[in-house]
Amino acid sequence: MPFEIVRNDIANMQVDAVVNTANPHPVIGPGVDSRIHERAGAGLLAARKKIGDIRSGDAAITSGFGLDARYVIHTVGPVWDGGGHKEGQILASCYRKSLALAKEHGCESVAFPLIATGNYGFPKPLALQIAVREIGSFLMENEMQIYLVVFDRESFVLSEKLFRSISSYIDENYIHSRIAYEYGREDLRDQMIREESCLLQMPEAYPAMDVCESAPEDSDDLEELLADLDAGFSETLLQLIDRAGKKDSEVYKKANVDRKLFSKIRNNMDYKPSKTTALAFAFALELDIDETKDLIARAGFALSHSSKFDVIVEYFLVNGNYDVFELNEVLFAFDQPLIGA
Repeated sequence: MPFEIVRNDIANMQVDAVVNTANPHPVIGPGVDSRIHERAGAGLLAARKKIGDIRSGDAAITSGFGLDARYVIHTVGPVWDGGGHKEGQILASCYRKSLALAKEHGCESVAFPLIATGNYGFPKPLALQIAVREIGSFLMENEMQIYLVVFDRESFVLSEKLFRSISSYIDENYIHSRIAYEYGREDLRDQMIREESCLLQMPEAYPAMDVCESAPEDSDDLEELLADLDAGFSETLLQLIDRAGKKDSEVYKKANVDRKLFSKIRNNMDYKPSKTTALAFAFALELDIDETKDLIARAGFALSHSSKFDVIVEYFLVNGNYDVFELNEVLFAFDQPLIGA
């Protein structure tokens, strides 16, 4: 997927460019700065000294030296001082100018840390919102693989309001469903086992069939059933794009899907998408929950309250929030797969 959140040490990322949260002066600071310099070797500091001071919100580029990246983009984030000193604007500038440098130098992939959230004290939930907004805006106009790299779980924090709201929705839907599944509701338990088993076995190319519907034994009946199949995923997706009057590029970018994959879907009416890809297109087209269920069913998938991933997706759908990047923030925070491809 063009934008992905990963847990890793940014100094180990194999990309065209890594972004370093640099000190404004040519010295090695703690945290990300220290790890990148340690891995890159002495040549990086020498190159950084040639640049000199970097203003807050600005960025500069050097070779990657001993890193697995060709370049290091050095950007200086704002020191948090209550939020009334344009800290948000300065942080946004760090992302914009870093991405502009990456594009200027022909980078196809770049890895960012969550800038300014260490010693500079920028609140992590707000920093995350700004990072996702700026990266998302860039990807709507450009082709690039971008990673937001967090070192550990503590480095990644949702806003308290969003976290509580989603946690409450999960409690009301997923937890209660699992309790009924595990205790005292044999009818529901049997149904869930049956549905989950059949969904795992169902070929992705068989769309819009009732869960575990028995296949006709008579070959003539089978031929008649196959002749009457609804349109598959690819055909339905293309019809929905035409109905919405949107450009292909607008849809696949909003879905966090790269151009090559979309080309495969467009040119192969029997293409079998993953569930995360099918859902990504539903979000890009802003389908309601019933339309979403219909679209993913054509790829052989369903939404179930026995899956925390599905419950989180449902939360976004029922609240009319179709921001794939924000959804992926939440999925990452709850240790679930991201959507896109």
